[in-house]
Amino acid sequence: MVFLSLLSTTAMAKSIVVLGDSISAGYGINVDQGWVNLLQKKLQQENLPYTVYNESISGDTTAGGLARIDNILNKIKPDILLLELGANDGLRGLSPKAMENNLAEIIKRSQNHGAKVLLLGMRIPPNYGKRYIDMFYNIYPQLAEQLKIPLVPFLLEDVALHEHLMQSDGLHPDTLAQPVITAKVWRYLQPLLD
Repeated sequence: MVFLSLLSTTAMAKSIVVLGDSISAGYGINVDQGWVNLLQKKLQQENLPYTVYNESISGDTTAGGLARIDNILNKIKPDILLLELGANDGLRGLSPKAMENNLAEIIKRSQNHGAKVLLLGMRIPPNYGKRYIDMFYNIYPQLAEQLKIPLVPFLLEDVALHEHLMQSDGLHPDTLAQPVITAKVWRYLQPLLD
C-alpha cells in the first residue's frame, strides 16, 4: 500500500527547468535566496508536484544554452522550460539575429520534447544605442508570437531601476529583489501548471 502511494506520487511529479544566466544562477547572492529556489518553495506551499532544476550558468549566452539544451532535455525531460537567456549576448554586442536563431532553436527543441516554454525577456543598458537595443528587445515578443509561447516582457522590470534592489554593479539583482522576481515569474507560470 505504501509502495503504491509512493509510486503514484512519483508518477505525478513534474519538472521545471530554468535555463538562464547569472540572473537565475544567483550571482553575488546566496543561491538559496535566489528566485529559482524561492519558486520551488512557492510550488511546495501551493502543494504542486513540481521539482525545479536550475540549469543556469553565470555568463551564459544563447549559444551556450543551445549547446546544452539537448543534454538537459534528455536528462530531465522537463514539463516546463523557463528560458532566461540573451542578456549576455546583448552585453557582448553579439548578433541579434544569431541570438534570435539560438532562442528559437532552444524553444523548438524543448517543444519537440513535450515541454511548455515560458520566455523571460531581458533588456540591456541604454549606452548600447537605440537601434541595437530595439533590435535586441524586439526579439522576445516576436519569438513569443511566432512560436505561440507566453512571455514575461522584462524579467527585471520592477527591479532594475531601484538601486536598493540591485547589486553595486548595477546589473545583478540583490537578495531583496528575488521575491519580486519570483512573484513576476509566478504570475506568468501559473497558467502553464497542470
